[in-house]
Amino acid sequence: MDKRIIFSNHSKLQMIERGALKAEIIETIKMGEEVPAKLGRKAYRKNFQYKNYWNGKFYHIKQVMPVIIEEKESIIVITVYTYYF
Repeated sequence: MDKRIIFSNHSKLQMIERGALKAEIIETIKMGEEVPAKLGRKAYRKNFQYKNYWNGKFYHIKQVMPVIIEEKESIIVITVYTYYF
């Protein structure tokens, strides 16, 4: 997938709030598992070794899940979810 990846303002805020890095989002879109999302959108998910603290609790894995809209020449990241295990 060689399309340009564009981050909406909302997705940028969610990345900060939920602890996702831009590089993780890009890697997840390129190499992660595609999963269904609402309203005809696509989502991708990928697990990353984390072994760090998030909100005062230690986690081994961080799962990143961007939700996207795919256009002809670009991919727009509209929101980002993270899950810690």
